[in-house]
Amino acid sequence: MSWREVRFVGTVEETDGEEAKVHLSAEYCPGLKGITGFSHLIILYWMHLRDSEKDRRTLLVFPKNHAVKVETGVFACRSPSRPNPIGLAVVSLVKVEKCVLRVRGLDAAEGSPVIDIKPYLPRADCVPDARVPSWTTQGPAT
Repeated sequence: MSWREVRFVGTVEETDGEEAKVHLSAEYCPGLKGITGFSHLIILYWMHLRDSEKDRRTLLVFPKNHAVKVETGVFACRSPSRPNPIGLAVVSLVKVEKCVLRVRGLDAAEGSPVIDIKPYLPRADCVPDARVPSWTTQGPAT
């Protein structure tokens, strides 16, 4: 295996809009040791439904569901069309059952391959005084 290969560790299953199940492959289950001590996780996943040559070449977009229509680059927004269709979500950990995580707040589609899972660390992952363009404050949570 090349060091350049992405190894999917699991799959998103059973999303109902609020909760989802993330099923890890058996070989990665030992990596869950200690995860129940965290209330939130960061899930990195592959947006497989946007993995097309057209979506990978899209560099300028109008972010959807915002009150202001502003053309912006994909690196300045959360568009699913990206050179590498990697999604990121901060989720609440609801329950762990063997190799399955039940989480709340995951915006991935069913069948999405999971790239990695990381614990959410407030001291490292929260930036209280972060600056953002005004158009980002007028729309849905992303």
